Amino acid sequence: MEQEMVRDISALDLSTYVAVDDPKDKTACEVIKKKTAARVCVGKAGSRLKTESYLRFRADHAIAQDAVWSYVDESVVDELGFMKVQTLCKDKDEYITRPDLGRKFSEETLEKIKEACPHHVDVQIIAGDGLSSPAITVNLPDIYPMLEDGLKAKGYTLGSPIFVKYARVATMDQISEALDAKVTIILIGERPGLATGESMSAYMAYESSTKKNESQRTVVSNIHKKGMPPVEAGAQIVELVGKMMEAKASGIDLHL
Repeated sequence: MEQEMVRDISALDLSTYVAVDDPKDKTACEVIKKKTAARVCVGKAGSRLKTESYLRFRADHAIAQDAVWSYVDESVVDELGFMKVQTLCKDKDEYITRPDLGRKFSEETLEKIKEACPHHVDVQIIAGDGLSSPAITVNLPDIYPMLEDGLKAKGYTLGSPIFVKYARVATMDQISEALDAKVTIILIGERPGLATGESMSAYMAYESSTKKNESQRTVVSNIHKKGMPPVEAGAQIVELVGKMMEAKASGIDLHL
């Protein structure tokens, strides 16, 4: 007697899959599914989720955990010519439990950055693993060339790209101060949710500084293949940099 096997849950397209038994209006369910990544129209078995829906939930939760605890494929940043540095965090455990150390560099690292990178550039680009290393591994090869070409086409000077291991967003402030860049951009992995473990954000600031508030930053988020595609995000970032340079402002001071 053949055993009945549960189908491959990773093969399900949740944007169209309706798991409700005999829905009153299946078309309406399909329309709703296409408009949100939320787990709607998943059905139930009594008071609980169906096995298939529950297993997919657990699988997506595991992907989110893996995104936090994994590491960027450094061959990607090497191929793109990024200089590699590390914050004060010694390992992932310290990175997760001590966010303050993920915002700072040692004096030796800051001196290394100052010596190796050009100063007074128009735009300094940084990539940081953040809370989703796959976000950088997957998206950086598409977005960085777009940024490089787009910004150069506008006549801006670019600094040496820097990859920061165990990075928090505020590392951009210390690098900006060290190199006196006009606009600093950090591409960083977002805290993963259950929709994707590959979402990246771009935080940008004009004359980014440790003395300014978080409100100095302009953000483009949800950058991934099922959100805002990296190439499209790159074009939007280039456009925003132009507006920042013109207004000499960013964050809440940049009126778009």
